[in-house]
Amino acid sequence: MDRCKHRGKYRITILLLALCLFVGCSHKEKQKESQPEGPPRDNTPQILTPVADGTVTYGDDSVVIDASHTSDGYVMVKYTGTCELVKVLLTLPDQTVYKYTLSLNGDYDVFPLPGGEGVYQLDIMEHVADDQYATAFSQPLEVSLTDEFSPFLYPNQYVSFTADSLAVAKAASLAENCYSDLEVVEKIYDFVIGDIKYDKEKADNVKSGYLPDVDETLETQKGICFDYASLMTTMFRSQGIPTKLEIGYTQELKHAWISTYLDEIGWVDSIIYFDGNSWELMDPTLAASNGAKDLKKYIGDGSNYTLQYSY
Repeated sequence: MDRCKHRGKYRITILLLALCLFVGCSHKEKQKESQPEGPPRDNTPQILTPVADGTVTYGDDSVVIDASHTSDGYVMVKYTGTCELVKVLLTLPDQTVYKYTLSLNGDYDVFPLPGGEGVYQLDIMEHVADDQYATAFSQPLEVSLTDEFSPFLYPNQYVSFTADSLAVAKAASLAENCYSDLEVVEKIYDFVIGDIKYDKEKADNVKSGYLPDVDETLETQKGICFDYASLMTTMFRSQGIPTKLEIGYTQELKHAWISTYLDEIGWVDSIIYFDGNSWELMDPTLAASNGAKDLKKYIGDGSNYTLQYSY
């Protein structure tokens, strides 16, 4: 994919004015500034659909692994056995282990390959008793990516969407008449932190294995941090903007946030605030529930955040 299509070099003043969203500048003030020359960027959704086409497969009577598109940054797994609880362990080239629960709905689950190129290990684990599991199938995967951004553009189990998703249509609507990816980020960010409310009751009762439903979050206008991050990641990816859903800890609490890639800047690791010199964390959950000063005080230099996984 050519992510540079419909993008150009914009004046630094436009860049900084767009970033004023994160320090509370009003839209009215920004509208006083002139727009860049030329037409707006194309807001047509760019949906990359995972495909299990059977070109490269592994498995046995109960497990099917479709590795036809590891070069696009994902692998697909389907379980057809009799076990009622099945886990997937995906070990990255750096030996970080990602743990997933298969949906067991008869369809493939899509898992990203976020660790770049190298050898991954995929283990399918069947529940035996209590917290004990037995290996049902194991397969190493040699991964060579066509595009380093692909793992963060395709949908997957944690960021699940299709061309028909309401979240995709809403992102296209918000991106209309935007002149840069940065402006799209601003519009979507503003919408999510303004319209989606934190669901404390859900947070207090969420169970292990919970998966976000981005359209449900959009329709109910509420969710937990995982929902916020999945919705915003979906909306950015559907506009061709590489985005990572990231999970880790803020102090002792498990949390989810996002990092986004902008051509003008590169990977913006958890941006929320730009003071002219440095970037700080972009966390839609905290931004929705705190003022800019409180948020900046809480985040500090980012040391409160410990990243574990990127999806």
